[in-house]
Amino acid sequence: MTTPVLDVEVAPEAAPQQNAPRTRSRRVRGALLPYLLIAPLLAAVLIALGWPLLQQFLMSLQKFGLAQQFGAEPEWVGLANYGKILTDPNMWVVFFRSVLFCAVCASLSMVIGMLIALLLTKVSSWARIALQVTLLLVWATPALVTMVIWQWLFDARYGLVNWILARIGFPDMAGFPWTSTPMGVFTIAAITVIWGSLPLIVFMIYSALTQVPAEVLEAAELDGAGPLTRFRHVTMPLITPAVMIVGLLQIVWDLRVFTQIYVLQQAGVSIEETNLLGTYIYRIGIGQGEYGDASALATIVLILTLLLTWKYIAKMFAQQKEVSE
Repeated sequence: MTTPVLDVEVAPEAAPQQNAPRTRSRRVRGALLPYLLIAPLLAAVLIALGWPLLQQFLMSLQKFGLAQQFGAEPEWVGLANYGKILTDPNMWVVFFRSVLFCAVCASLSMVIGMLIALLLTKVSSWARIALQVTLLLVWATPALVTMVIWQWLFDARYGLVNWILARIGFPDMAGFPWTSTPMGVFTIAAITVIWGSLPLIVFMIYSALTQVPAEVLEAAELDGAGPLTRFRHVTMPLITPAVMIVGLLQIVWDLRVFTQIYVLQQAGVSIEETNLLGTYIYRIGIGQGEYGDASALATIVLILTLLLTWKYIAKMFAQQKEVSE
């Protein structure tokens, strides 16, 4: 009589022990699934970016010129190309000029983009849609087409900008040759860079602004906080991750501007006085045929870009860690 009772008591205890390995295997598969999903993307990035970067680094250690383009064996020179670049005073002039240009463009782009994003939260739905469509058209326009349009606007004889400046009290600006002076070239280039950067900045910050809880803003208003105080102590901390990401992208993009400067240099302005890092690397490599030197300079720019942005990257990882915890 007792045996059936023992069998009934033992059977339920055995089931969890049998299911334990299955539960563990499911947990392992669940933990590996995210990595398996991003593995193809990581492989594509390594192939598309890793291999060219490796080739660039190897070329920077070689004497690679026009002869090597026709099949001659490159000569290994070690770090000689880096020493040549780092001791070139012209490179440092171009570098500091590029950093200053990047700082001005990135700062103005972020400030103007944030103001437009805030404006989108205040206007009516029809005005918001019209502004968003306009920004999409700006974003979709190729950089070269944008440069042609802005060159027309700043044309010395027929440009709309000179005509407006002359009519509002600056008669000396009538016929001013913008593309013939370094400052004029950098002004036009900065305007076009900012113009092309605004759509992404506005869309990302506006998306972040729409996620700010209205209850939190109402509570701060009831506590007596004014608009600037609410933005500084409530809104800004909540949208900081989006602002940091788009700010990091702006620094990277504005530090390697090429198309705008290269197109404007064709108008006859001094190339030495208007070169930025992008055009300087191009003219060393393609213009002078010194591909080893150009590869060394490109590698240095990559390292300098990482040094300039490491604080942003570290802060983003710290914030992501806080969110996950």
